[in-house]
Amino acid sequence: MSDASEGFHEKAFTRANDEPDTIFFASRQPDTLMDLGARTAVSALYRTVLPEGGVLLDLMTGGFSHLPDGVAFAGVIGVGVGRAALDANPVLTERVLHDLNANPVLPFEDDSIDAAMLCDGLAYLTDPVAVLTDVCRVLKPGAPLAITFSDNYHAAKAVALWQALEAPDRVRLAGILLTRAGFAELDTGEVTPPEDLTAWQDTVHAVIGRKPVS
Repeated sequence: MSDASEGFHEKAFTRANDEPDTIFFASRQPDTLMDLGARTAVSALYRTVLPEGGVLLDLMTGGFSHLPDGVAFAGVIGVGVGRAALDANPVLTERVLHDLNANPVLPFEDDSIDAAMLCDGLAYLTDPVAVLTDVCRVLKPGAPLAITFSDNYHAAKAVALWQALEAPDRVRLAGILLTRAGFAELDTGEVTPPEDLTAWQDTVHAVIGRKPVS
């Protein structure tokens, strides 16, 4: 575990299931735990945060990237552990099979990516500061990393600390991890399902950080 994880309990980022992610997630369908309303909320956030015409990095992606309709991007690079899920994702222009828990170093150049997304993935990172630090490395100065998550997760693979916290504290944890990884200008938000929209039951939490310009 990275030095920047100092201060957390030694078991904070352990998981009940130590099976490699490449095996655990590869055996599951390329879908998402978010319902339709939550996915729509994520897409609306991305419309305001992601730079049109930029190169995007979708971390721990599956069969969906939740990108907004009608917005053109120069490229969308998906990084995930399931080949079937990557292949099923229609918006990806590049697919990288890479387990961030096995190796937090991304195969990209410094200052080369215009924006990054991590949707429903933070719960599963066993050394999140190391991963987020390398994400900061590959982003261009000023580029955003948008972390989003609902209250749903695979209990067998979510780290102990994530499962012990309530949603507001998970948001605070995400902010702490981003700060330790070198991100700045943090912004947080929450979108709650309307009572009259039955297709939307999942609250969406978001934490956005930007790589410092200097």
